[in-house]
Amino acid sequence: MKKRILFSIVFLISLLTRAQNDIDVLLAAGIDDAQRFAKDYLAPGTNGIMHSMNANWFNSAKVKPLGGFEISVIANASLVKDEDKTFYLNTADYNNVQFVTGPSAQNVASVLGENNPDIFVEIQYDDPIFGTQTAQIELPQGIGDQSANMLPTAFIQGAVGISSGLELKARFVPKVETDEVDISMYGAGLQVEFTDWLPADKIWPVAISGLVAYNHLDGSYDITDSSGIDGENQKLENSTNTWLFQLIASTKMPVINFYGGLGYISGKAESDLKGNYRVTNGFLTTDTITDPFSVSSEVSAVRGTIGTKLKLGFFRLNAEYHLSEFDAFSVGINFGFR
Repeated sequence: MKKRILFSIVFLISLLTRAQNDIDVLLAAGIDDAQRFAKDYLAPGTNGIMHSMNANWFNSAKVKPLGGFEISVIANASLVKDEDKTFYLNTADYNNVQFVTGPSAQNVASVLGENNPDIFVEIQYDDPIFGTQTAQIELPQGIGDQSANMLPTAFIQGAVGISSGLELKARFVPKVETDEVDISMYGAGLQVEFTDWLPADKIWPVAISGLVAYNHLDGSYDITDSSGIDGENQKLENSTNTWLFQLIASTKMPVINFYGGLGYISGKAESDLKGNYRVTNGFLTTDTITDPFSVSSEVSAVRGTIGTKLKLGFFRLNAEYHLSEFDAFSVGINFGFR
C-alpha cells in the first residue's frame, strides 16, 4: 500500500534507474530533456492519485450534532482510462532525443502504461575528448497491467459535530519510516449544513450542505544505493496538495439514504530529484550535478458524486462513485454515535 500511495516517487525512480548506464548518458545529454520527459511521463499518475485522494470526504449532507462523532476506514480508487496510459512524445520539443525507428512524434508509455513492443530513442551527448556522441536507450515502462487499471488510496478518517450545522473532519495515513522510505499523509475538512439554519429544518425531506477539504502528502525515497550514479544524499521527494469544494444533498431516512453532489478539485504534485550526481562515461567524469530537476503536475476539474449509506445502530457502510477527469469509487466502514 505504501508504494501505491507514494507511486509518484516510486515510478520517477523507475525512470531514473531502469538502466544505469543509459541514465548516466541521459543526464549527460541534458537535464532539460530528462526533466521534460519526466514531467509528461508522471503527470497522468500524479493526477489520478490526486483524484483518488479526494474520494469519500462525506457520506451525508446531514452534519452531526454537537458532540456526535464518526470513525471511518476508507478505501478509494481512481480509474485509469486508455488515454492516460500514453503521452505524445514529439522529438521537436527535445534538444538531443530522436526515435530510432518510426516518425519523429509517437505515443509512448506514461507511468500508467507499457510499451509493447519496446521503444528505443537515440540521444546525443558531448564527450570532452571525442566530441558529439550518440547512444541508444530504452524508454521506461510504466506499471501497465500491474495496476488493474486502478490507483488506490486508503485513510483513517474522523468526523465530529462542533456546533449547530458545523462538522469538522480529519483523515490521515499513519506515518511510514524505513531505511529508504518516509511518507506521511493527512487532511482536514469543514462541512456546513445550510438546511440546519432554516426555520422548521426537521420537516425538510433532504439536507443540503457545503464542504471545503484539504489533503497533503509528503514523501521521500532514498535512492543513493539504487541509482547507479556516483554521488551523495540522493533522494526523490514528493509534495502533493489538493483542495476540494463540494455542494452536497442527501435524503434523511433512518436506515438507508442516498447522497450526491457537485464539486471542484484543485491540486498540485511536485517531485524533486535531490542530491549530488557525478555522471560518468567510461573513465570520464563530468562535473557534479546538484539537485538536477523538479517536475510538477496540476489538476483542476469539476466532479459529480452519487452514493448510498446504510445505517444500523453504531455501524454504517457507504459506497460512492465520482465522475470527473479520473472517475473514482470508494467504500467506507463507519462507526458513529448520534
